[in-house]
Amino acid sequence: MLISKELEKAINAQIGREFGASLQYINIAAYFDSDDLPTLAGFFYRQADEEHMHAMKFLHYVVDAGGSVQIPAIEAPRSEFRAADEAAQLALEWEMEVTRQINDLMDRAIQQNDHIAQDFLRWIVTEQLEEISTMERLLSIIKRSKDNLLFVDDYLSRNPIVPPEAAPRGEAAA
Repeated sequence: MLISKELEKAINAQIGREFGASLQYINIAAYFDSDDLPTLAGFFYRQADEEHMHAMKFLHYVVDAGGSVQIPAIEAPRSEFRAADEAAQLALEWEMEVTRQINDLMDRAIQQNDHIAQDFLRWIVTEQLEEISTMERLLSIIKRSKDNLLFVDDYLSRNPIVPPEAAPRGEAAA
């Protein structure tokens, strides 16, 4: 087995958190979808898919490293929001918390001198920069809109939020 029981247990917990994030993003997407804001809804549906993919990456890592997958119970996600900025703030806070969790996993891998786990986690650590940056930009756009979500939806349909490495500042990806 290439994974310690301690790291296996911590990654299994992270699998549950990633699936939980996917469900939370589905609820946020549904919030925007129910207000006929298709671009904002689509953004969060894609985020939900991405979180599901992250959970599956962790799951496959545990299997490939000879560990045992044990997905924990997932807490019900929040489904009601007073305003769009509240939903976006929740997403940003979640990504900040996930970054802390991933850093804790990396710290464990370093302490255990587990180079394979470190290599696996490095991609996820880098991915978190994109996640936080994207959520910060979205929250900023929503706040600047002064509750004009039709403007936000239209703006995002023409100016997709892109990760910093995908396009130079001020330029949208093609």
